[in-house]
Amino acid sequence: MVGNNLKLLRKKKKLSQEEVATALGLHRSTYSGYENGVASPNIENLVAISAYHQISLDDLLKNDFSQFTEADWLKVLNEFGNRASGKQLRILTSLVNEENEELIELIPEKARAGYTAGYEDLSFFETLPHFRLPFLSNDKKYRAFTIMGDSMPPLPSGTIVVGEFVQDWTMVSSGTPCIVITKNDGIVFKHFHNDIQAANRVLLSSANPLYEPYFVEVDDVLEVWKFRAYIATDLPEVQPDESQVSLALRTLQKEILLLRTKLN
Repeated sequence: MVGNNLKLLRKKKKLSQEEVATALGLHRSTYSGYENGVASPNIENLVAISAYHQISLDDLLKNDFSQFTEADWLKVLNEFGNRASGKQLRILTSLVNEENEELIELIPEKARAGYTAGYEDLSFFETLPHFRLPFLSNDKKYRAFTIMGDSMPPLPSGTIVVGEFVQDWTMVSSGTPCIVITKNDGIVFKHFHNDIQAANRVLLSSANPLYEPYFVEVDDVLEVWKFRAYIATDLPEVQPDESQVSLALRTLQKEILLLRTKLN
């Protein structure tokens, strides 16, 4: 069924086997074998095919495209774009106070593991701490997360970061610090690099160069929260860049020279 699905997808887009194979970095004979059922694509090639055609792996592996109506095709081919841009409904559970003002729910360290399972469950949030920050907009939705580890200096492990809910992921500028909720990794605080329009994925990178950046498929993303504020009990240790160090050294040299002049 997968081979037949690949053939129908290609013909739906009026592409040749050579064009699809080239786009995927495969030999035409290899790709032809996938379509004809002579060979099966490995997981890396399945992911690449999914991204190339902008459909989910579930649709590619579980559906029989030969039974699709035009309405079915329209839904499948637009699924990735609709999901990333927020055109599909995102269920967002939220708490309010007696004045009907939205509260900021805090996801502490002990609740991080349960968030991906309970992020749509009101009872999950009712057990968590919540608060308001008067300097944030009343027209936006915010949530706070406790970050762990040393991947985003100067913020230390245990810092609470407050994020603004993002409906349209395609509008997030590359390099923006975000709290990203994924199916596989749970809650991560990273720099968000947008590769959605080109390849239906995002690149997540750390401020700490010891951590390698990595790609996450759009289908694996549950929520995106743009960084807006942080709460910490300790002052972050700011690491000066090379220009700052050079300026400090030059200033120190001048002060030493002035001191020697006065002593002489």
